[in-house]
Amino acid sequence: MNTPDLERKTFITLLVGVTLAFGFILWPFSGAVFWGATLAILFSSVNRWLLKRSGGRPSLAAVGTLMVILFLVILPVAIITVSLIQEASSIYARLQSGDINFGRYFQQMMGSLPQWVIDLLNRFDLGDAAAIQQKVGATLTQGSKTIATQILSIGQNTFDFVVSFFIMLYLLFFLIRDGASLAMKVREAVPLNPDHKRDLFSKFTTVVRATVKGNIAVAMAQGTLGGIAFWMVGVHGFVLWAVLMAFLSLLPAIGAAIIWGPVALYFLATGAFIKAGILLFVGVFVIGLVDNILRPLLVGKDTQMPDYVVLISTIGGMAIFGLNGFVIGPAVAAMFIAVWTLFTDAKRASATAGVPAPAPASIPDSTSD
Repeated sequence: MNTPDLERKTFITLLVGVTLAFGFILWPFSGAVFWGATLAILFSSVNRWLLKRSGGRPSLAAVGTLMVILFLVILPVAIITVSLIQEASSIYARLQSGDINFGRYFQQMMGSLPQWVIDLLNRFDLGDAAAIQQKVGATLTQGSKTIATQILSIGQNTFDFVVSFFIMLYLLFFLIRDGASLAMKVREAVPLNPDHKRDLFSKFTTVVRATVKGNIAVAMAQGTLGGIAFWMVGVHGFVLWAVLMAFLSLLPAIGAAIIWGPVALYFLATGAFIKAGILLFVGVFVIGLVDNILRPLLVGKDTQMPDYVVLISTIGGMAIFGLNGFVIGPAVAAMFIAVWTLFTDAKRASATAGVPAPAPASIPDSTSD
């Protein structure tokens, strides 16, 4: 016999199963869907402005917004990617031919160290320069080959990239045009208090905008400054190192120093004090200032999350989701904080409502005496 409770449980089970199946179907193109939704959120204000200028024609405004995204985002990224692939090909060929030899660089650095540093290394059993050179050189060479191979694979997987790219563009058009109505339907379908839904949706869009715009602005600034510094001191493949610094700058606090720090130490140890001074000055006082000033203003201020939460959630998100994790990680952390804040506020409100109001204090009668 069908009962309302059985029908409700069956419907919920069917709803969850169909939703998971739909997510499983979309998973191969999850990156395209994710960045389509993210770009639609980022450029929603541009679409609203164009909608007013186009006389309320949503399709025309969506096409205009798509053109803006193509020229401001996609075209520059494509140009940088082509330059990066060419740079990676050149560096990979030089690694294969032995023109770039990290072991030789390490030997030069060890040979330039003063005697007191060598004595200190010997005290900690680090004085075997040959063994350390072999390990460090092999590690750096293998790491550089891996990075170059991964970058070259971008150009080899052309078909998958083109398919995902056009899926993203196709989906992006409809998300820009119908995004507001779709968000309204999703908001209505979520079984939560209307005030809670409004707060959570507002928090989510705010975090996505702040994370993407803030982190990308910081990454572009640090990568550009680091690449200019490497070009000034004559480091080969400065475009590749600039992109790597931009990518690593997504990690707050440490970021681009992973690249420019060892190079500055190498110049310092080999006696190239001017080059080392330039890199140290740019790294500490220019790149570091960008990270310490821009990131809190563009990311932490809007997300209203502590810096350590942003750091941990960014690293964890990138470890699980790859490049997409620098957006997903902070967004999940912000939703975690928002949901628990709503829960504690609701619990506090219900506890306060259940406590009877304290009785007014009795006023002593002065006439009783």
